[in-house]
Amino acid sequence: MSVVSISMPETLLERIDEFADEHGYSGRSEVVREGTRTLLEEFQGQNIDGQKQMCTVSVVFEYCQPAVQQRLTGVRHEYDAIVSATTHAHVQDQYCMELFVLEGTTEALSGFVNTVRAVPDVQAVDYSITSFGRDPIDQHIES
Repeated sequence: MSVVSISMPETLLERIDEFADEHGYSGRSEVVREGTRTLLEEFQGQNIDGQKQMCTVSVVFEYCQPAVQQRLTGVRHEYDAIVSATTHAHVQDQYCMELFVLEGTTEALSGFVNTVRAVPDVQAVDYSITSFGRDPIDQHIES
């Protein structure tokens, strides 16, 4: 097995250690491997013959981060063809939340989510995909 060196904030490393202890993982490497596999497989199996899907994406970041807000606006314009709506909200006194409503293929939705995840200083990205024309029970997929 190859050894890989990565950089991450100390607070994230502490969360990984706590998670490993709480859930019975042998250590950091096992947690990172499982998280990586999950991330890489996240959108596989959801592409239904190029069928359009609907997706909501919520992005949380610290209040007073104009660089994050500016970058998210850039992402919104970059993916203008699939963005149906956006809204901005203040959460508690220290966070902002940007909500995006998207319509597009799995490939386009995946590109948007991955681009948003790569924005520095974003605290959290969560999404839900709903496929058109399928049984409503099978439509809700969360990450």
